[in-house]
Amino acid sequence: MTAALATLGPADVDAAAERITGQVRHTPLLPGLPAPGRRRNGWGLLLKAEHLQHSGSFKMRGAANAVLALGAREIVTGSSGNHGIALARLAAPLGIRVTVVLAGGASPAKISLIRALGGHTVSVPGGAAERDGRARELAQDTGAVLVPSSDHELVVAGQGTVGREILADAPDTETVYVPAGGGGLLAGVCLAARNHPVRVVGVEPAGTDRYARSLAAGRPVRVPPGDTVADGLRGQQPGAVPYPIIRDRVDALIAVSDSEILAAVALLRRRGVEAEPSGAVALAGALRAGRDGGRAVAIVSGGNTTAALHAALAAGPRTAGAGAGAS
Repeated sequence: MTAALATLGPADVDAAAERITGQVRHTPLLPGLPAPGRRRNGWGLLLKAEHLQHSGSFKMRGAANAVLALGAREIVTGSSGNHGIALARLAAPLGIRVTVVLAGGASPAKISLIRALGGHTVSVPGGAAERDGRARELAQDTGAVLVPSSDHELVVAGQGTVGREILADAPDTETVYVPAGGGGLLAGVCLAARNHPVRVVGVEPAGTDRYARSLAAGRPVRVPPGDTVADGLRGQQPGAVPYPIIRDRVDALIAVSDSEILAAVALLRRRGVEAEPSGAVALAGALRAGRDGGRAVAIVSGGNTTAALHAALAAGPRTAGAGAGAS
């Protein structure tokens, strides 16, 4: 048993849920998406609406758990955008300085929102590995506390509250589809589901399927930088904290193409759900897998589309990053 698996469990998710009460929304399960041609009592897919979360994504949960537990006065992170937005939104009212390191290809609108919320940004060439390396260096040089976007016990436990809510609101759920980038959300859901018979299925963009490749190899594997349309899921290798949790609990991993992701974005939009591509990856995986019966849930992990980000910026720092609808 690894150190991470030995020290983290469902009790940590419960503690995170208590700690972050008042900072996050208990997001709803939206009405399902029955597959065409299915019987009425056949496969039904519910959507866990994390695009409605404060800051516009599930990242608020792990960020809040870490910030509130650590009590740091200065924080550094590497982020593709949403984790940085969540930290900046949390930090300003608490007087915490936040520096967010972003790799090439990061969304300019997300960078602008981080700055509008009072965060400081540093851009580096390369991919997620170079970004995270620079964040570690900055933390060492400045004495700031490093709060990674996924590879941290408190972050993983906070993200696990998504799974905890799903299983509380729909205990008969048979399968949960979870997007996998750095792995914090997938590991968190695995923790929440450790003593529950639900199937946990991780969904990765094709080409950046670092968890599928790592589990096949029996060890963490680093993949080259990717340019998937799901910009929040471009992580290059599993984190030390999420990897063993995922390895020992996930039931399956699915890879989806950019065309499948964009089709899921379009389907959600037709249903009135504005999701960014990263936020639609779990739905793309669910549609690829299909089901002959039983209840499934796909996590819509984020709604920070370019339009939503511009709307948040126009609303001003007081309301920026307030969640979809105002995300």
